[in-house]
Amino acid sequence: MARDITVDLGDLKLERGEILRGDVAHARICGQDGAPIIVVLGGISATRFVADGGRNNRGWWSTLVRNGGPIDLSRFQVLGLEFAPTGDCTDCPDVITTGDQAHRLSAVLDNQGIDKIAALVGSSYGGMVGLRFAEMFPERLDKLCVIGAAHRPYPIGVAWRGIQRRVVRLGLEAGNPEGGLKLARELAMTTYRTPVEFADRFALNETGTHPSTFDICDYLESRGNAFAQTMDARRFLALSESIDLHRVEPENISTPTLLMTAISDQIAPLVDMQELRDRLGGESELYTFTSLFGHDAFLKEYDAMGPKLAEFCAGLL
Repeated sequence: MARDITVDLGDLKLERGEILRGDVAHARICGQDGAPIIVVLGGISATRFVADGGRNNRGWWSTLVRNGGPIDLSRFQVLGLEFAPTGDCTDCPDVITTGDQAHRLSAVLDNQGIDKIAALVGSSYGGMVGLRFAEMFPERLDKLCVIGAAHRPYPIGVAWRGIQRRVVRLGLEAGNPEGGLKLARELAMTTYRTPVEFADRFALNETGTHPSTFDICDYLESRGNAFAQTMDARRFLALSESIDLHRVEPENISTPTLLMTAISDQIAPLVDMQELRDRLGGESELYTFTSLFGHDAFLKEYDAMGPKLAEFCAGLL
C-alpha cells in the first residue's frame, strides 16, 4: 500500500539567507500501515518513488525496499522525499544547504503527525542530509545508516562539481541549458564509476568519424541525455553547490550510525568515511565492500549491501 503526500511549506527562509518561495514538498509512504517508519533518501536526482510508482512502476531502490526485502515493506513503512528546489525552478534559490533539506524533512514529518522515525537510510546526497538531520534533530531519530557520504565533501569532488556547474552556466548563457546538463552529467559519470570498470566494459570501438567517437563516449552521451530529460539546469546548480557546502561536526551526532561504502568510491573516499566513524559522538560502525562501480555502488551492489541492511533493520524491531 502506498500514498503520495503533498505538503505546502510556503516561503522558507534558508540557512544562507535566501527565500525558497512557494515550496511544495512531495513525499510518498509505502509499506505496512502502523509499522515503524524508515526514511530513505537517495542522490540529488532521486525521486520519492523508492519502492514503486517510478518507471515501469519500479522505484529507484526497489530491489532493496520490497516485501521480504532487506528493508521489508511487510514490517516497515518507508518514506521517500524529493529534494528542494522542485517545480520548474524559474525562481530557484542560488544556495540551499543539506540543513535546509533536513528542515524540510522535519516539516513533512510534522505534517504527518510523526514525532520520531525508526531510522533514516541515506545514500550519496541523501546520506549528507541524513547526517545533518541527525545533528539538528537527534530526538526525532533512533538510528542512522549513511552510504557513500561523509561529514564534508572531498576536495577533488568539489573541483569536479565546480567544472560541471561552469559547463551548465555556459549552456544557460548560450540558451542551451539541456546541452550544458548533458555535458556536465557525462563528466560526472567518469567520477562516479571507476577506471577499471570502464577498461573492462569498453573496447574503444569506433562508432563514428570526423570527429571520431567511441563506444565509451556513446555510453556517456546516453547517460547525459537521460539526465537532461529529468533535471532542470537551475535545480542542478543549486543541488550541486549544496553538496560542496555540506558540513557537519561528527562529534555532535549521538545517534547510533552504520556507515557503508565501496572502497573504490572517489566521491566519499574511505579515508573520510574512516574519519567520520572515528569522530561520531555515538555508537558507530563502518562496513566496506569492493565494487567496480565506485560511488554508484549504492545503485548497483545490492548483494553486498542487502545482508547488512537487513541486519540494520532487524535491530529496529
